[in-house]
Amino acid sequence: MRVMGISGMPGAGKALVSEIAGEKGVMTVSMGDIIREEAKKRGEPSKETAKNLRKEHGDFIVAELTVKKIKKIIEDGFESSIIIDGIRSPFEVNLFKENFDDFIVLSIFANPKIRFERIKTRNREDDTTDYEVFAQRDKNELGFGIGEVIALSDKLIVNESDLESHEKEIRKFLEEFDI
Repeated sequence: MRVMGISGMPGAGKALVSEIAGEKGVMTVSMGDIIREEAKKRGEPSKETAKNLRKEHGDFIVAELTVKKIKKIIEDGFESSIIIDGIRSPFEVNLFKENFDDFIVLSIFANPKIRFERIKTRNREDDTTDYEVFAQRDKNELGFGIGEVIALSDKLIVNESDLESHEKEIRKFLEEFDI
């Protein structure tokens, strides 16, 4: 059993890692889902909740809630590996390393042009077809420290070709790291 993290800029291709790993019984805990769950409890938009949580409890509250959730899952007897999706700062990585033995980070990279084209077609709630909005989102993500997380990852997969190649790289990674 291993706990690992996934990082990468929006549209890089992170979701496929969880999908393929899920076929092997791996569970994914999304930091974004934790914010959305809290937003639902509070009756406010998730972006507002993310800001309010950090203001009320500090910058690491989402990571702390993620650790708490994963420890409960393990305590309840889950024995397969767990993926944390949505790591954005080196401080989060450090918190996860403090709490989970042999914690590793996989980052997925794709250049902005490719990511923007993917985002325009995937139709998620926080996606945009406006490049300026996309670029500002990237700037915000980089402000959290995601660039450092990507640069210091244990493994980096470049996802700039076809879906089949990306799937092959993911499967190779999961096998190499025994996930």
